[in-house]
Amino acid sequence: MTLTGKHALITGGGTGIGLAIAVALKGAGAEVTITGRRAEVLDAAADKHGLHALVMDVQDEASVIDGIASAVAAQGPIQICVPNAGIAEGRALHKMDMAFWRNMMATNLDGTFLTIRESLKSMHQTDWGRVIAISSIAGLRGLKGAPCYTASKHAMIGLIRGLAADYLGKPYTFNAICPAYVDTDIVPQNIDRIMARTGMNKDDARAVMVGANPHGRLIAPEEVAEAALWLCAPNSGSVNGQAIQIAGGEF
Repeated sequence: MTLTGKHALITGGGTGIGLAIAVALKGAGAEVTITGRRAEVLDAAADKHGLHALVMDVQDEASVIDGIASAVAAQGPIQICVPNAGIAEGRALHKMDMAFWRNMMATNLDGTFLTIRESLKSMHQTDWGRVIAISSIAGLRGLKGAPCYTASKHAMIGLIRGLAADYLGKPYTFNAICPAYVDTDIVPQNIDRIMARTGMNKDDARAVMVGANPHGRLIAPEEVAEAALWLCAPNSGSVNGQAIQIAGGEF
């Protein structure tokens, strides 16, 4: 498979799942733009892997409009759009204020909407395109202790399915990847939250996350990246409007 001549844009691409997808697409020949809010993280990843770094805040509409326009001007139309930037944090609903709710939705849902909307403007100029949103297993079922996160990830899948219906018969597909717990920088943050909430020690808190995956281990970011790469393969055009689980046997 070759993606030579294709331009991919990945939000939250400086670390974790986003970076793994960026490296996989670059390895297949694509020109890859990674975005995020931390210039130093993006620049380090771009220098190491031959990517294009773009500081962009998915919560800020003007930042997304201007950022994606500049990426298109530099690298050409976006044909692979990967809305990956997200917040993963749990909080009981009765302890949740509006600021917490809006911050989660502004990143996970609004950021996905803005990224896809602006990417489609140039994708429409081409005869092939892939939109691959990084949702979560929480987009398919309830995640205990995280109703806001669950709602945001369900909504992402709804957006993807609606777009797939809108574009049926056209050379663009829209899919979501739904990982369970992945071994990224979010893991230590979640461990700290579990420890603070329950009083567990670090090892026991990590075991909670590992035990939530049916196969008894954290998922490697590269496993998610392989699924994204497959969705860009030559014979992937009939896979559309799907929420694909990378979840170690979750049903």
